Formats: sequence, C-alpha cells, structure tokens
Amino acid sequence: MIIETIVTSVGDDGSVNCAPMGVEWGDEAIVLKPFIETATYRNLIATRAAVVNLTDDVRVFARAAISNPEYPTTAAVKVRGVVLGDCCSWREVEVRTIDSTPPRSRIETAVVHRGFTREFIGFNRARHAVLEAAIYATRLHLLERAFIEAEMTRLQTIVDKTAGDHEREAMTLLADHMRRTWVEGTTR
Repeated sequence: MIIETIVTSVGDDGSVNCAPMGVEWGDEAIVLKPFIETATYRNLIATRAAVVNLTDDVRVFARAAISNPEYPTTAAVKVRGVVLGDCCSWREVEVRTIDSTPPRSRIETAVVHRGFTREFIGFNRARHAVLEAAIYATRLHLLERAFIEAEMTRLQTIVDKTAGDHEREAMTLLADHMRRTWVEGTTR
C-alpha cells in the first residue's frame, strides 16, 4: 500500500531536504522511490537514513512539492535526520538495499524507531484533492498541460465545496506555481 508522506533527509553538509513522497508502507520496512536526480536520493545514498513523517497538514505537501521549505524540526532519535515539528507521527529508517535503475530508484529501508506527536485526524475530500494537485505539481515535466489543467479544474471544484482555510491556501499555492511554470515555458 502506498502512503503519502513527507520524507526528511539530511545531506553530507547538514542541509535538510523536505520532500513529499508516496512510500510502500510496512510496519518493519518502508520502500522509498525517489527519482534519481533528487536531493532525497542523493541524501539517502550519502547518509543511508531518512525520516518518514506523517502529517495531516496539506500545506506541507503543497510547499514541499514545489520547493524545499524550512519547517521547525527536532533531531531524530536513532538516525542522522530530523523529524518535522508538527507531524502526527514518524518512522526513522535506515537503508538496507538500493536499486538505482532510472528514472526512479527503489530503496528498501528498515524502521529503526517510531514516534508519535499527536492524533492523525484524517483527510476530507479537499485534503485528498490537494494531495493529488501536489503530485501533479511534481510531474509538470512528465504530463501534458491539458491533462493537468483539466484535473486541476476538477480538483478545484472539490476544494471549493469542502475545504477549510489551510486547504484553500495549499491549492492556491499549487495553482499559482503551475501557472508561473507554464508562463516561463519550462514544461510542455
């Protein structure tokens, strides 16, 4: 089963990377599949560790999909890494095997520590819509613009009907990013 998470990893220089990622979830093992050209992949190769954060704040997914936002963090307990300060829970993982076949790697990890901060309330339809929009924002270079625009229109309708302020903020952030990217002509 794929679970949408925020993976935090640390580079050799100590810089923190915050990336949204659907992971293959398990109690004892989690499989990460970062694209080869990403900071997450480079950090996992360098440090062989990461933290898989579960959060119900879709603004974190939206911001991490289009940039490398800085959030308050605390040091991980067992691995070289950081935990998002406002996550609901997390898993600290160590790399066991790496398949670097392009375009996406497959990195099998072992869960070495888990933590809990607060209850995960869940997602309403608007939060699911923002998650989908965040995924599209990371694939502007892979998918046709007409398809993404149609999907964003459909997702915006859901947000308009069911969102709170946080979901509206996140959707606006993603839509603005897509428009800027298309105006700059950096995708199809």
